[in-house]
Amino acid sequence: MRIVALLLAAPVLFSQTIPTPGGRPISELIRVDTHVAATMRDGVKLYADVYRPRREGRFPVIVVRTPYGTMREGAQTELVYFAQNGYAVVMQDVRGRYESEGQWDPFRSEAEDGYDTIEWAARQPWSNGKVATEGGSYLGHVQWRAASLAPPSLVAAFPRVASTNIYANWANLGGAFRLSFNFGWGVVRMPHRIMQPQYLHGGATFSPDELSYERILWALPLKEGDLASSNNAVKHYREWIAHESYDDYWKSISDEEKFANIKVPVHTQGGWYDIFLAGTINGFTGMRKKGGTEKARRETKMLIGAWGHGASQKFGDVDFGPTANRHVAERELQWMDHYLKGANNGIDRESPVEIFFMGVNKWAHAQDWPLPGTRYTPYYLGAASAANSRRGGGALGAAKPAAIGSDHYDYDPANPVPTLGGNNCCGTPTLAGPKDQRPIEDRADVLVYSSGILAKPLAIAGPVKMKLHAATDGPDTDWMVKLIDVAPNGYAMNIAEGILRARFRNGVDKMELLQPGKEYEFEVDLVGTANVFLPGHQIRVDITSSNFPQFDRNPNTGEPLGASEKIRVAKQTVFHGGVRASHIVLPVVDLP
Repeated sequence: MRIVALLLAAPVLFSQTIPTPGGRPISELIRVDTHVAATMRDGVKLYADVYRPRREGRFPVIVVRTPYGTMREGAQTELVYFAQNGYAVVMQDVRGRYESEGQWDPFRSEAEDGYDTIEWAARQPWSNGKVATEGGSYLGHVQWRAASLAPPSLVAAFPRVASTNIYANWANLGGAFRLSFNFGWGVVRMPHRIMQPQYLHGGATFSPDELSYERILWALPLKEGDLASSNNAVKHYREWIAHESYDDYWKSISDEEKFANIKVPVHTQGGWYDIFLAGTINGFTGMRKKGGTEKARRETKMLIGAWGHGASQKFGDVDFGPTANRHVAERELQWMDHYLKGANNGIDRESPVEIFFMGVNKWAHAQDWPLPGTRYTPYYLGAASAANSRRGGGALGAAKPAAIGSDHYDYDPANPVPTLGGNNCCGTPTLAGPKDQRPIEDRADVLVYSSGILAKPLAIAGPVKMKLHAATDGPDTDWMVKLIDVAPNGYAMNIAEGILRARFRNGVDKMELLQPGKEYEFEVDLVGTANVFLPGHQIRVDITSSNFPQFDRNPNTGEPLGASEKIRVAKQTVFHGGVRASHIVLPVVDLP
């Protein structure tokens, strides 16, 4: 075991990275013990770096488990920060990654390995027996997995931007495959082999164009996309495609059925444009309703900003103002101080929900999610003339049109609507966040429904759902819906989005193909948002059948996911009015 003593004073180390909360002086000089082994129940050894105060003693422990390497850029800053505030921090490579032994198989061993690591940490001579967990993305997901086994030494968790159901809010959304993320993360980034940079970014002058990232995402059949990129089969990627519905393969690693096993308070944190927004929300609501103790239910909390896969002031096209960004590490330290050190800092008594309202760029607190008193208000589609493109006659209003009408478009998988912002992340070549949607609203295969100009502000916060009456001429297709805030200058800012693969209209565990030409009512889940539509703005709904490469292209053939080498053009019909009144349900709340 190598030992490194760090004697840097905290103000020098953190003055331009993570400010000390409330000007709190940092009192600890620290040490780092590297390559520290913890033996799992099956004998496999996982290795960690341990950051802890230099002085002798027993300290509360924060466990962080990562597949990205303990020495990755930026990781040490936060670990040192916690150690300098009196914590022992265990940063461990998960099974099969970097220094740790075993076979890398994403998600599959994280519950047991997390439990064993937490209990190992509690027994160490530098530990006082109290353990909490911390980390974001995969590092957040592993916290849910470990907590679901109720380790006796675990007292709190802080999963950031994390999934609670790998099928439903990681690999898929509404049954549609998150192609650019799954390929970029699952094929390009995470296997042990490292692809050369020229094969990850299109346009590099030294790269064959046919091997560019963007070109490979078009490869069919989808299940052999790994071969198209490197002629190497990636086991977990192929399994994700082979298990296209929510079956036992996925249920065995889901935490949304296990909230009752989690007995400690959990603090979730996410962003309105994060790819794992549904996990952030579902983790909070699941613990509030089903957490394994009254304390866990009462003291679980949620923080959501106008962010992507991490806190920021500006994201996508939009600068949300100086209050938008938050130093989440400060919040985490407050959380750890209370639950690990017993500090009476009041965090347990704060409102459970803190959210950022876009539009007015303002933080607000609430007692629950959805917000108490939410008024679920339908806004109905209508059309004075064809709704194709933003220059069409599509309308959106509170009054249901009496007569049944319809709009039509062709969805051609050879010419899909391109991804433009939204809830993207990590390995995708497309931009994420709020982006002006007008370039894609000029297309004839995008139906655009806009309200009149608002005379007064309208605040929404909560889940958003689209009730869509529609038909297609084939056995399967996709329905992609976006909620848009249109400014007086025409800027069309996406604020929520959702997709539904039609074969999953009865549930992601119930695949059933369509009868061609038959009208169905589809419910498209747009997850959630918080926004104030200001006077002079318009509310807009965009409907189409693709969002590529964020999601794979539905070939409209009805074949299993990834199997089709052929595509067909789908004839799409969206109904509105009368008994086929398509509408979006907005969660209207009082102004913040």
